[in-house]
Amino acid sequence: MRHGKKVIKLGRKTAHRKALLANMAVSLFEHKRITTTSTKAKALKIFVEPLITKSKKDNVHNRRLCFSKLRNKVGVKILFDEISSKVADRPGGYTRIIKLGNRMGDNASMAMIELVDFNFIYNNASSTKTEVPIEETTTE
Repeated sequence: MRHGKKVIKLGRKTAHRKALLANMAVSLFEHKRITTTSTKAKALKIFVEPLITKSKKDNVHNRRLCFSKLRNKVGVKILFDEISSKVADRPGGYTRIIKLGNRMGDNASMAMIELVDFNFIYNNASSTKTEVPIEETTTE
């Protein structure tokens, strides 16, 4: 029985899976949005969200913990400099998974995973709705 076993194995051995998730996490931090299969996106979300939580408190210990997972200096720098300042007031839920349909070649379900605070389309749309007062539209 699988009680307490929450690792999504992705059909890979442990070292391959850790390297895959670390590389995908660095790509997510650099580009703020990547397209991958749905299962990999779910595994990446589980991998990335604790790292972003650790980055909110910038000290040497948390940097070393994140480096041990990511194994990339540039990724750790982007995480602690750019991303942590944007998500400082967010209590969780730093990523969003959007399903895209199936891939043409092998019919794998695809998804886009993105950092929530870096999607300027949603942020601008929500800010323009709140900026327009209701009274201006109803008077006349």
